[in-house]
Amino acid sequence: MFGPLQQLIMFALTAGCFAVEVFALVDCLRRPARAFTSEGKKTKQFWSLLLGGTALVGFLGLQPPLGWGFLGLSALLVAIPSFIYLTDVRPAVTPYGYGSGNSGSGNNKRGGW
Repeated sequence: MFGPLQQLIMFALTAGCFAVEVFALVDCLRRPARAFTSEGKKTKQFWSLLLGGTALVGFLGLQPPLGWGFLGLSALLVAIPSFIYLTDVRPAVTPYGYGSGNSGSGNNKRGGW
């Protein structure tokens, strides 16, 4: 009776953690590398590799029907670096914007003033 409910809860938890891991990875890849070193954080390469690894392991830990569920409850622990990135590193590098930081160089293709 409780088996399907437990499977549904585990699926929701692992899918949610995987979504957070992918979001953190994409956000990290979009930030300029100078933002990480300017704020005294580890390098962009470090965070990209760490978050890429957690996203890969998180994908392997997804519960059926999306994955194989190899990790069980340990799949939730894999998301810890993503939460650290989102709560500590991301707020520090957000003022630097996205990309190479050349947004003020006149190459704005949106038009405007």
